[in-house]
Amino acid sequence: MQDSVDRQPIAASGSLSGSGMPSDRHVVRTIVAASIGAVFEWYDLLIYAMFVPTLSKLFFPTADPAVGVLLSLSTFASAWLVRPLGAVVIGSYADKVGRKPAMVLSAVLMMVGTGITGLLPGYASIGVAAPALLVLARLVQGFSAGGEFGSATALLAEQDPARAGFYASIQWACSGFAVFIASLVAYTVNTMLSPAEVLEWGWRVPFLLGVLIGPVAWYIRTRADESPLFAASAHASSPLREVAVHDKRRVLLGAGVVAAGAAGSFMNQYMPTFAIANLHLSASQALIGTLVAGLINSVMPMVSGHLSDRFGRIPLMMAFGVIGLVMTYPLFLWIVASPSLVNLVIVQALLALVMYSGYFAIAPALLSDLFQVRRRTTGISIAYVLGQLLFGGVTPLVAGLLVMQTGSPSSPGLYLTAIIALSLGSLMLCRRLGVR
Repeated sequence: MQDSVDRQPIAASGSLSGSGMPSDRHVVRTIVAASIGAVFEWYDLLIYAMFVPTLSKLFFPTADPAVGVLLSLSTFASAWLVRPLGAVVIGSYADKVGRKPAMVLSAVLMMVGTGITGLLPGYASIGVAAPALLVLARLVQGFSAGGEFGSATALLAEQDPARAGFYASIQWACSGFAVFIASLVAYTVNTMLSPAEVLEWGWRVPFLLGVLIGPVAWYIRTRADESPLFAASAHASSPLREVAVHDKRRVLLGAGVVAAGAAGSFMNQYMPTFAIANLHLSASQALIGTLVAGLINSVMPMVSGHLSDRFGRIPLMMAFGVIGLVMTYPLFLWIVASPSLVNLVIVQALLALVMYSGYFAIAPALLSDLFQVRRRTTGISIAYVLGQLLFGGVTPLVAGLLVMQTGSPSSPGLYLTAIIALSLGSLMLCRRLGVR
């Protein structure tokens, strides 16, 4: 079954150009509305990851600091457990009502989750309620983020199918910019304040700054335009049921494709914790590699997205995936054997270029290609969240456990290599479904 939009031209409207495609003004407004949520979502996630050592002392005090870090990482991973629910609820809402109202809802919920985290008293003040409320805050944030990606991806990719790779990659560039901003804020806090001040109150500053993005995101999104393809298509009354009936294989393959990018990007965000615990660098030094990675990821994803429009999604993703497969474990062996700030920056820059800006930046457009317009947001959301749930948010926790259980600091490299191999197999199967 083909969507009506596949057979009919888009009707002209005030926001469309004479060619039937959105006007430049419409596209710019849409890009800003979709992308600001990516900045908000990833800023919050990354700030939490970067302050795990501090949060573990405040909310999970234990005799063994390593156990406290693992408990804090478990809370980080808990947000991913509720993401499938957010993907189903908000994704279906976007396919029924529109991409725009779904993104407005996501922005409000993200603001609530970040605000609770920044204002929450520690374990010393309210006891066990502190970690319980911290988990609740992460669950709210995870629920909202579950539907954020699918709504934004569909909205961006549907601006112009011929440039879907470029437009969809913009939110990845904005996520990279969020990495840079989060790293810069964390670096500033850790260098301007003493460790005692960071532990006492300084850790709250990055979260409260993040809350300020919320009202801006809400305002912009309430004034954005709806997707022209969605407006012209027949809307599904039960997109979740349609995906379950028609797209089970596509969802699983989409999750497999997401796996390598999700694990690679979160491995990069785990590196500051890795550098402090295993390379014995200071907190401020450990963040410099992430700053560099954020700068790279603020620009290069759009290059990969543009190239995927010209040469195809799968050939480019396969190329980047093979490079990642070959380089990852040797990089970990090298950084463990020669721990230094310079080497850490090199490792994180290479992970950023290959696994995020190269491989992962093309994934949103590929996911969009997998699903029809009438159930696209639902399909994208579930596939993306499933891949992130199994291989993304749990990566820092798995990496920490591997190091602890094996005694080998390079073991996370083997974990990432295995996931990349899985994604390469999923890409080959996607080609059989007609994705180019």
